[in-house]
Amino acid sequence: MAAGVVMPMLRFAVDPVLEVEAAGNFHATKLKVSDITSEPQRVDFKYEQTDGWYKSDVTQTAWVYKDEKGDIVALSPTCKHLGCTVNWSTNKQHPNQFFCPCHGGRYEKNGKNVPGTPPAAPLDAYPTKVKGGYLYLGKPQPNPYVK
Repeated sequence: MAAGVVMPMLRFAVDPVLEVEAAGNFHATKLKVSDITSEPQRVDFKYEQTDGWYKSDVTQTAWVYKDEKGDIVALSPTCKHLGCTVNWSTNKQHPNQFFCPCHGGRYEKNGKNVPGTPPAAPLDAYPTKVKGGYLYLGKPQPNPYVK
């Protein structure tokens, strides 16, 4: 009888941990690669997320542009200071930088944090993939564009 009571609870607790998640999941955006320019543009994308047995729709944002070599760069908009959202070129005193309105944090175009401002680390970057002419983004990772 004890096994009949314990086994369902044990399976409920352990089963989501044992479920294999596909490494390197990429999510589709509605942005055509041909529409990406050297000017960062905001891209919102949605995907379905499963936590155990609960499914929910998640909306994320990225700042996307092509660098000097023509490579696609996708940066997370989440400030590394307190998690506020950064925007591109909205501070008139510091144009062509990402700016966090919460505490005046600034980042260069490649996501590198500007010395003397609150953020202590660069913006995270999304791995990118092109499929069928559209941009796909993975999970944010430490910024590889900052040296």
